[in-house]
Amino acid sequence: MYGAASLISAYGQAEAQKAQGIYNQTAYLLQARDTLAVANVRADMAMQYAEIQAGRTLKKAEIEAQNYTIAGNTLLKNMRATNAAIRARAAASGVAYGEGSAAAIQRENVAATYRDVGIADLNALTARVLGFEDASAMLQSTEMQNMLNLYTAGRQAEQYTQAGAAGRRTSGLLADATLVQGAISAGKTIPGKTT
Repeated sequence: MYGAASLISAYGQAEAQKAQGIYNQTAYLLQARDTLAVANVRADMAMQYAEIQAGRTLKKAEIEAQNYTIAGNTLLKNMRATNAAIRARAAASGVAYGEGSAAAIQRENVAATYRDVGIADLNALTARVLGFEDASAMLQSTEMQNMLNLYTAGRQAEQYTQAGAAGRRTSGLLADATLVQGAISAGKTIPGKTT
């Protein structure tokens, strides 16, 4: 009777060990799934934030470029006003405003203004290009960081999965050992046998 009780007890312990192995494996699998889910959510949020920041960078660059364009237009407007004043003074003084010093001053004024407008145009283009490069670099950096984070999370999830599988195998081996030990104990208590 003691032998049967010992065998039943060993069987119960073995099943409990198997159940514990299944529980541990499930816990590791859930942890693996959560690791991947959190990594995906973080990657999505990081990309959304990077897209917002890149959009802001592009908008800031466009505003800066527009400011340079406005500055260039203001230079042209001032040049036209200055040249008109030169012509008016020359005409009021009885001088031909399309010749001589009046014309030379106007030509110099136009040349200097167009040099300044060229610089303003170059600055506007530079602002656009640098803004685009900054926004592109921001997005590319975020994509690369996300790829690295997702790879790391995948490897970690794989480790959890392997740990769970190893834990379940180990619990199965322990359960088998418990059953063998129970059978040995039961065999020792069979009446009429001496050990």
